[in-house]
Amino acid sequence: MGCVYALTIYCAFAYDGVTVYGLNSQVTERRMEMTLPVYHIQVSANEYQRLTSNIWSEVFSNGTMRMDGKQLPIRIRYRGGHTRAYAKKSFEVRTSSRTFHFNAEYDDPSQLRNALSFRFFESIGVPAPSTRHCVLYLNDQLAGVYVRIQGVKSSFFRQRKMPVRSIFYAVNDHANFAVSSGSTDARTNVLSGYSLIRGDAGDRKRLGQFIQQLNAKSRMDLFHFLQSRVDITNYLRWLSGAVLTGNYDGFHQNYTWYEKARSRKYGILPWDYEGTWGRNCYGAKVNPNLVRIQGYNKLTGRLLAFRVFRERYKKLMQQHLENAFTEKRVMPLVYQLHDEIREDVEKDPFKKWSMNVFLDEPELIRRYVKERREYVSNALNQL
Repeated sequence: MGCVYALTIYCAFAYDGVTVYGLNSQVTERRMEMTLPVYHIQVSANEYQRLTSNIWSEVFSNGTMRMDGKQLPIRIRYRGGHTRAYAKKSFEVRTSSRTFHFNAEYDDPSQLRNALSFRFFESIGVPAPSTRHCVLYLNDQLAGVYVRIQGVKSSFFRQRKMPVRSIFYAVNDHANFAVSSGSTDARTNVLSGYSLIRGDAGDRKRLGQFIQQLNAKSRMDLFHFLQSRVDITNYLRWLSGAVLTGNYDGFHQNYTWYEKARSRKYGILPWDYEGTWGRNCYGAKVNPNLVRIQGYNKLTGRLLAFRVFRERYKKLMQQHLENAFTEKRVMPLVYQLHDEIREDVEKDPFKKWSMNVFLDEPELIRRYVKERREYVSNALNQL
């Protein structure tokens, strides 16, 4: 009989028993019980061999996961780019109806930047994946603290009653909405940064045409084009979130691009916000003024060239500075998330950072919010 390899996941529900909506509600009570729900994933010896023999493979291994009192068949694989080479790896787990990403957060000494960012986006009206911090055991060996992130697939939009025609992931830094010169196949070139998650060849063609027209249209034609093809309110909210959280990599990649089924307008939402709130995607401290207020991609540049859109963006930013992006709003959630995972982070055998660094992270984030607010407030006057 072959061996069975077990993957056990303990997940902390950040708001279990507490009614909180984004960052705009005050936490009125604390969880009294910190017992973590348990998820058991089991894979056979052969499936475990398939999983581990090639860390770069996109092939899934089969297994089962005990979740919410039920034993579910699942598929599991490693996920991520360069992070697959780390000692602590991330996983993608698929059930028959949902996709979950278990992120190792190896480069983030706070282990909470993704969770914090997605909560922030929700608080300013941008749909974002739900998250749960977790502790992972592999073959009965402690693998450390993870964050479970909801996959942005069809079920994500169904849950939010948002009918969509197509879904794309911006998977590399070619997803900047620009047309590169010298390409023999311009349509293929403009789509080289995108992975089609839902849709068909027609949806890919339509996105390619959108990017080409975005780059080619003259001023007045461009204005009407943007109004008819882009959910501008959604885009400006997303832009303000990416700028405020300081995700330098979030303009050319690490976002989800989707087309609404009814209006046929494109929308955007965040993905992979580990490099934010004062650190980059490798965990290094960065200047709080690193990300300029205008962002960096072609679509943002063409949009903000129009005064009416700049004024809408400035008004949004001013509202966020008054209500959402403040120490009073952000820091209670930082302290709560940090406190909930502290004991398990201390036990994490694969943590990259010392506990002293981890314990200093709330203060680093607080300083980032304070200094970022000053920069953005001044920059708005020049926009």
